[in-house]
Amino acid sequence: MDVEALRTFVAVARTGQFQAAADELGISQQAVSKRIAALERHLGAALLVRTSRGSRPSLDGQVLLPHARRALAALEQAERAVRPGSRPLRVDVLNRRIAPAQAVYRFYRSHPGMDLDAVTLGGENAVQAAHAVLEGTVDASFRALAAERVPAGISAERLLDVPLELLVGPTHPLADAPEVRPADLAGHRIWIPGIRPGTEWAEFYRALSEAFGLSIDALGPDFGDEALMDALADSASLATLVGGGDRYLWPQGHDLRRVPLRDPTPVYPHVLLSRSGERHPVLTALREYLRTSGPRTPDDVWTPDWVVRRTDG
Repeated sequence: MDVEALRTFVAVARTGQFQAAADELGISQQAVSKRIAALERHLGAALLVRTSRGSRPSLDGQVLLPHARRALAALEQAERAVRPGSRPLRVDVLNRRIAPAQAVYRFYRSHPGMDLDAVTLGGENAVQAAHAVLEGTVDASFRALAAERVPAGISAERLLDVPLELLVGPTHPLADAPEVRPADLAGHRIWIPGIRPGTEWAEFYRALSEAFGLSIDALGPDFGDEALMDALADSASLATLVGGGDRYLWPQGHDLRRVPLRDPTPVYPHVLLSRSGERHPVLTALREYLRTSGPRTPDDVWTPDWVVRRTDG
């Protein structure tokens, strides 16, 4: 059924005049007549009775009229539901403890009128997350994605480079160092439980290991962040890597130390993925916020050569 013809029928039934309906709809009276005739042919029924004073619904038209009004109202509601800005922006932040979630939270705090939902897609890798954006499961996602693996229809902008830090217990040999070069970590065990094959973070840490001769592993069961903090506090040899904007909490007695990495500074490159041409106003505001309020990227950064290049300014 032609929606515009249905809308025209409702307008004629309300105004009682073909010309008045034409003026309301912004079309000619001839177009109104053609639409009504096409609708009547489609339904096989006369919907309007023409009189010297105008037009009124026939018996069949009176039966159709309430259904037509409900159908048009439902269509309008559906259009409003997907119109940019009419619903919350759904952003995949990967993990609620790490830098993207904290950046989105700071954006939300500084833009109290913005409506958004921070979600996590779980174990999906960067390519799967990009397809979730394409399919509309989420509106945007933060991922470290190789430039050649960005699907058609996806806009990829590197907006959040997070410097890595060494996290160790108080008896670790590097616990009191003001900063550490990545090359100086050779020979130290770096444990990052939760690295899964096929994920972008597995590719990132493999590239980091190869670039600086590091020993990074995910051996053993992953009992969560709290168990990792306990293990670091009790060990004089174990270390892990965290992002400078990541938010991890541990008991005060653990006395864990965050040591910056310098010369060069490895950064985890979070790329904001969204549908090409996406016009949601909250996404526009989030992009601008990340461009202007994100942490300053060090001059001596290291990232894998496969990641989307950063475009500043």
